[in-house]
Amino acid sequence: MNDDRDIIDVGPGGSAEVEGLKAWGWVSYLLHLIVAVAAVLPGAQVSVLLLLIAVVIDLVKRDDARGTWQESHFSWRLRSVLWAIVLYAVTFPFFLLGLLIFNPAWVLISIWFLYRIVSGMIAMNKNRAIRS
Repeated sequence: MNDDRDIIDVGPGGSAEVEGLKAWGWVSYLLHLIVAVAAVLPGAQVSVLLLLIAVVIDLVKRDDARGTWQESHFSWRLRSVLWAIVLYAVTFPFFLLGLLIFNPAWVLISIWFLYRIVSGMIAMNKNRAIRS
C-alpha cells in the first residue's frame, strides 16, 4: 500500500519547514545579539536597522511557527524588544534632566536585554521552547 500523504516530523531536526523556521530564528537571534552586545559595550555603535530587520523577521515568521516550540522564541524576541523600548523610553527623561540615574539604568536595561537574547539562544540550541 503506497500512501502519498505528507508526514511532518515534529522532533528536533525535523522537516524542512521546521528547519527553515529554526534558521530564521537563528538569523533573528544573531541580529538581536549584535545589537545587545553593542548596547552593553561603551562606544559601540550599531545601526537600529539591524534590530528592525530582526523584528520584521519575527513578526513575519511568528505565524509560520504557530503551534510549534519555535513560536515561543519569536514571541520571546518581540517581547524583549518591546520591553526594552518601554524601559529605555521611561528612563530617557533622566537623560534630559542630566541625572546620574540615566547611564546606570540604560546599562542595566542593556544587560537585561542581552541576558534574554542569550537565554533564548540556549533554549533554541536545545530545541526547546523558551518559557515566558
